[in-house]
Amino acid sequence: MLIGHQKQWQFLKKSAKSGKISHAYLFSGPEHLGKKKIALEFVKLINEWQGPAEGGRVVGGWSPDLILIAPQQGGEIQISQIKELIQKLSLKSYSAPFKCAILDKAHLMNQEAQNCFLKTLEEPKGKTLLVLITESPEMLFPTIRSRCEIIKFFPVKAAEIENYLETQAKRWVKMKAKPSSTDQGISRKESAQIIKLSMGRPGLAIDFISDPQKLENQKRIIKELIEISKSDLSFRFQYVRDLSKNPNLKEILEVWLFYFRSILLGSLTPKFKSSGYTPPRLKNILKKIQSTIFLISNTNINSRLALEILMLEL
Repeated sequence: MLIGHQKQWQFLKKSAKSGKISHAYLFSGPEHLGKKKIALEFVKLINEWQGPAEGGRVVGGWSPDLILIAPQQGGEIQISQIKELIQKLSLKSYSAPFKCAILDKAHLMNQEAQNCFLKTLEEPKGKTLLVLITESPEMLFPTIRSRCEIIKFFPVKAAEIENYLETQAKRWVKMKAKPSSTDQGISRKESAQIIKLSMGRPGLAIDFISDPQKLENQKRIIKELIEISKSDLSFRFQYVRDLSKNPNLKEILEVWLFYFRSILLGSLTPKFKSSGYTPPRLKNILKKIQSTIFLISNTNINSRLALEILMLEL
């Protein structure tokens, strides 16, 4: 079941049905939106609608012709992975009409890997489908982006996540443990809390249900952020000293990003209760957080210094 993104999904379905399929797509948008889920469903769809390869068959839409690429333990997609991908794509299809590859977190291809991958984009062979998934498209070479059909994904409406939670809650509870005879799944209060804290990201809402500790961590991060925003600079800089050493710094900053984004979106509604932030200031804060995430993820910048600069804007 897909949660949200119906405009994007209908476009992909129309492409599959008509046979007008691009050789490469770039699914762009924040983490936990369901981009990979849609990529997998799209692969399944085109292999069902385009028919099996000669002498082969497709079982449930999946086949050995689907190749999944993800960052290795070191945090990068290596050139060796791309060379292996190219070799596999050069082989004849085993059971499906298209040989498909999904590159999760494609922006983590190192420069060597991107250069190698670019050759495949420039000279696609036969019926090949490539789907790149990324939350940071700016980290990919412009030449890679220009050779892909870009599909942007955005946070999902709260009502759509709520509907999904209501239909799936009992099943999730049963998967976690044996329910009691009175177990009715998550309460309305818990559901409302999950919807609020997931901030339009279905994948995160699912994570919160399967792992309650993640929900508690999210609450703690937001509570600390609110306290920081109300404190003076000396307290902020003291907080930064410890935060800069946190191995989950990027994830924490992404929570900050979604928190301020939700405030900005809320400020545009008629019933919004003032948060003390003006829209221009919120936009500037969002830019600073995005810049900080990029710098600590892709450069050798001193994390503490980058965070201290960010604290001046909160």
